[in-house]
Amino acid sequence: QVQLQESGGGLVQAGDSLRLSCAASGRTFSGYAVGWFRQAPGKEREFVAGISWRGTSTLNADSVKGRFTISRDNAQTTVSLQMNSLKPEDTAVYYCAARPGYSSRSLSDYDFWGRGTQVTVSS
Repeated sequence: QVQLQESGGGLVQAGDSLRLSCAASGRTFSGYAVGWFRQAPGKEREFVAGISWRGTSTLNADSVKGRFTISRDNAQTTVSLQMNSLKPEDTAVYYCAARPGYSSRSLSDYDFWGRGTQVTVSS
């Protein structure tokens, strides 16, 4: 069982940066890929970025390429999402999720989920 906790959300202005963190408890992220997803009001949850269990492979949604960067620490306890040049359309609740092996863009492929952290970007 992997328990996930997101942190780092907040209210920022367009063009600002935020760094979200996903921490594992109960066990480390060792052997698990981690994905970040987001859900805006009235919209479906969507994939944002993912990183493989070794950190050697990453995926990004087209909407965040060049702005968001996913990374994981060597101790395999935290996965971060660095978000730069934020836009109002990035406003959403951001969730991290974990699955064994390689990341996936599909929500249904993930076994464990955090409760989310709110990111609000004002124009």
